[in-house]
Amino acid sequence: MDGFKILSQIPMDLLNCKHLRLFLGTPLNSVTCRCVTLLLVIIDLLTTTFSGFAGIEHGNIISIHNHSLSFNMEFGIRKPVKYLEVPQLVWGLNNQKIAFARACLTARMPNRTLLMPSLSASLFYKEIDLLQPISFGNVFQFEWFNWNCKGFVQLGRYSDLSNHTDVLELQKGSGRKWTVERDLDQLRQFSKNPYDKYEIIQIVGKNPFLWNDHWPIKDYAKVLECLVLVDKISKEADKVVSIIRQKRTEIVSERVPYYVAVHMRVEKDWMIHCKKLEQRLNISELCSRKEEITQRVGNIEGLKTPMVVYLAVADSLLEDDSILNVWKNGLVPFEKKKLGVVGIYKRYPYLL
Repeated sequence: MDGFKILSQIPMDLLNCKHLRLFLGTPLNSVTCRCVTLLLVIIDLLTTTFSGFAGIEHGNIISIHNHSLSFNMEFGIRKPVKYLEVPQLVWGLNNQKIAFARACLTARMPNRTLLMPSLSASLFYKEIDLLQPISFGNVFQFEWFNWNCKGFVQLGRYSDLSNHTDVLELQKGSGRKWTVERDLDQLRQFSKNPYDKYEIIQIVGKNPFLWNDHWPIKDYAKVLECLVLVDKISKEADKVVSIIRQKRTEIVSERVPYYVAVHMRVEKDWMIHCKKLEQRLNISELCSRKEEITQRVGNIEGLKTPMVVYLAVADSLLEDDSILNVWKNGLVPFEKKKLGVVGIYKRYPYLL
C-alpha cells in the first residue's frame, strides 16, 4: 500500500501507462495500467473529499490537493521562492542536457528554483545568428521533471515571478586567472546576503556548458534521470526504432529486436575541436577516423551478424560522404536518408 500512497500523490494529469512504467520501473500491460490509474483516481477523489481543498499539514510542508496550484506549494520549496536564470543552452542536445543539469545543480547550491531555460533547436556550429530557440517544455515534460526531482531541484516558469525587475546579474568569470576554486567561491558568495535577497539571480557571460564543474557525477545522473521527452517527440523516436528493427527482420528473416546504434563523431566541428585539443595536450588519441570506428564496432564481443548498424551523424557538417562504405561484411549500415526517415527528422528541428 505504500507504493499506492506515493503514487496517489502524483497529479492526475501526469498519470498514463508510460509514466507508470517509468515510476514503477516494471512493465505493465494496458489492462493493468488502466486498473492502477482507476484505483489512483478513486484514492485521489476520496482524499480530496475528506481533506477538502484547504490541504493537510505534514510537518512543515502543506500538501495541496487542488492540482491546478503551483508545484512549489506541493514540494515545500522555500517561501518566498527565489530563482536562478541562465542563458540559452546551445550545441548538441546531449551537450544541452549536460548544460541543463549543471544549471540545475548551480541553482540548487543557493536553494533557488531554476527558471525554465530555452534550448536550441537548430544545428549549431558557428552561425550564432541562425540559432533557433525552443522552449524546454516543447522537448521535455515540465511537470514530470518537477515530480521526479522534487526535493532535489525544481524548475519554475517566468509566469511564476512576482517582480521581473528584482534581478541581480552574476557575471561568470573568465580568462586564464579564473580558476575552479574562484568560480566555486563566487557561487558561495552569491548564496549569502546581500545577494540572496534578490528574487532573481541572472547568470550572464559564458554559456552554461562552459562553467566550471563542481558537482559529483551522481548529482548529474539524478537530474538527467528526471528528464522525460514529450510524447510527440518520443512517439516519433519510437517510429524510427521500429523501422530500424524492421530492417533487421528483413535481413535475418526473423523478428530480432537487436540492432547497433553508433554516434559516428567524424563531423567537421568535432574534428576541428579535437585536433586543437590534441595539439594543446600533446596527445594523439582524441580524433577517431571512420575506419577506427567501424573496426571497433566490428570487434564488439558477441556481436552476431548480419547486424543492422544505425549511424547517428550530422549530415550538414559531414565533409566525407563515404561513411556507408567502410563497414565489414555482416554489418549493414543505415543513416536517416537510407533508412527513409528524413521526413520524421524534418518535422522537428535537427537536434530532436
